[in-house]
Amino acid sequence: MCVKIGFFKSDRKMLSTTALALALAVGGLSSCQTSEVFHNGYVVDEAALALVPVGSSREQVLLSLGTPSTTATFDGEVFYYISQKRVRPVAFMKQQLVEQQILAIYFDKDGVVSQRANYTMQDGKVFDTISRTTPTGGKDLTFLQQLLAGGGGAANSVRNILGSY
Repeated sequence: MCVKIGFFKSDRKMLSTTALALALAVGGLSSCQTSEVFHNGYVVDEAALALVPVGSSREQVLLSLGTPSTTATFDGEVFYYISQKRVRPVAFMKQQLVEQQILAIYFDKDGVVSQRANYTMQDGKVFDTISRTTPTGGKDLTFLQQLLAGGGGAANSVRNILGSY
């Protein structure tokens, strides 16, 4: 007796469908492994920066570089142009800051550029500008820790609620 081994037409169709589904799944998984790169903020144009030498006016800086990301007016006015590069390895993960550049234009009392500086992440502490929170010294206490420590704020709140003096 001779046994014929072969594929029927329906088996071939099922194999090609399975192969196609497997290729799509592998392709879909490999696309998840690629990281996303995000560029935020001001991109410094060297030609525009050349138009703002030391001694330029505030108006010339605004015309050449545009509106700054932020300003400071403590000792003198400073324009900050901030750019950041963030990477997210997988779509559902948190973005990580990998590069940050800050172009600072310092003005003197007369509104004339006195200094230009370019800062990177190595020049200072990295801070999170997205969450708009600033870490502070000290430690945060929970409500219960404040009660046990005898802190005035939480203890007074409990006394006011309970009505005991």
